[in-house]
Amino acid sequence: QVLDRSKQPTILIPCYNDVHIVNKKVNYMILSSTIDELIEKNPQLRSGRPIISGTGTTVRAIVGLYKLGLSAEEIATQLPHLHLAQIYAALTYYHLHVNEIEADIEADSENNLKRAAQIN
Repeated sequence: QVLDRSKQPTILIPCYNDVHIVNKKVNYMILSSTIDELIEKNPQLRSGRPIISGTGTTVRAIVGLYKLGLSAEEIATQLPHLHLAQIYAALTYYHLHVNEIEADIEADSENNLKRAAQIN
């Protein structure tokens, strides 16, 4: 059976830092389903770094935990405000934009920060 969402009323229910749309009659949730909806870049947030939408959590923060050997499920226990889908979206974004994220991590590496401090 296909549900026609256009004919049924919806309400917005805040859940942590994101919003779910819930149908009042059948009580199902619709989550964002594309990377563009789950990951955002805004020059006014976190210096324009890609973040998980509705949170302040950067993709590179997720990548840092991933590189320490944590699985997506383990990251979810470390960052309980995130859903597993958001963590997988961050990891997917990373794998699609490795050069961008790695360059950002390298720019903030300890050696580069020390060099910048010596120049100034």
